[in-house]
Amino acid sequence: MRRMSTVVGGVLAAFINIFIAVALGGILILAVGEDPIAALDVVLQGAFGSLDGLSYTLHYATNFIFAGLAVAIAAQANQFNIGGEGQAYLGGLGVTLLCFAMPGFPWYVALPFGIVAAMVFGAIWVAVPAYMVARRGSHLVITTIMFNFLASLLMIYLIVNQFREAGSMIPASAAISSSLELLRFDQILAAVGIQVPESPLNVTILVALACCVLATYLIWHTRWGYELRAVGANSEAAAFAGIPVNRVIIQAICISGGLAGLIGVNEIMGAQHRLMLDFAFGYGFTGIAVALIGANHPAGIIPASILFGALYQGGASLSFLFPSVSRDVVIVLQGLVILFAGGLVHVLRPLATNVVEAFLVRMGIAGERI
Repeated sequence: MRRMSTVVGGVLAAFINIFIAVALGGILILAVGEDPIAALDVVLQGAFGSLDGLSYTLHYATNFIFAGLAVAIAAQANQFNIGGEGQAYLGGLGVTLLCFAMPGFPWYVALPFGIVAAMVFGAIWVAVPAYMVARRGSHLVITTIMFNFLASLLMIYLIVNQFREAGSMIPASAAISSSLELLRFDQILAAVGIQVPESPLNVTILVALACCVLATYLIWHTRWGYELRAVGANSEAAAFAGIPVNRVIIQAICISGGLAGLIGVNEIMGAQHRLMLDFAFGYGFTGIAVALIGANHPAGIIPASILFGALYQGGASLSFLFPSVSRDVVIVLQGLVILFAGGLVHVLRPLATNVVEAFLVRMGIAGERI
């Protein structure tokens, strides 16, 4: 019963926190002279009210799934990977180099190689912080933040001095071959007679969902997953039981970096079709809130990613239709959701868990084993 009450209480606490964030956001909208109910309607319509808006929402959600999974895998080992943004940049670099090496190949041939390239580059980028954490006692938050800055500087150097097309003033690489552009869902719908506007939503969302399934299996249904959770729960006890703690920590952090690198597949092969500066801006840090709301579980990360995808897409519609609501106000609204639904997710969880447990006792199912 305790397990059921904890899960249900966590979900209830997340909804309460989101409601508080929306209520405070409504006060902010009212302060700038707009109707908060109308603003909420614009956000919902912009995110879910049309196939076009829904496509963009799911495109953003795809990146948040990768970012959230990256944080969640490391969290299972009691590590906090805050460097998802830098790992995504390196994943994008790996995908770009692969695409330049495979011009003319069809996307369905290149996609598996792109996935491998993105994960390898992301994992390599975080391997040094992982080693420093496991072997030298460094703090993962500090090292991965520093590597975010290094990744940003590396991208600037490579794009400006190595990859930029001759004579171009745009800080971006040359475009990848058109045959390598991933199949979009508007193309799939057009093939069955449904015409929708072009959007960046592509088959990478299927890769993201597959990663959720694989992560669930890996963490809760394999020996390595048991070792991972044991290390996260109590590393000293795990070491006493014969589990190679340092190796498990390094492996978990590298897998985390590889998952963050997959953002590069969605952006380079699926949306931008070239390596651009700041293509992963904000995804790594928002992934932290996604993982917290989702309780570091893939089943929770999916709806949390859709929530933040809706905030991104709906926020863009809000700033476009309401001139008095600037982009800065939209960012503040998104920050409120991150603060309450992500940063303060544990504040109401104990109370909500106790309420749910008391309700279950009153319903007469206190003795059930869940």
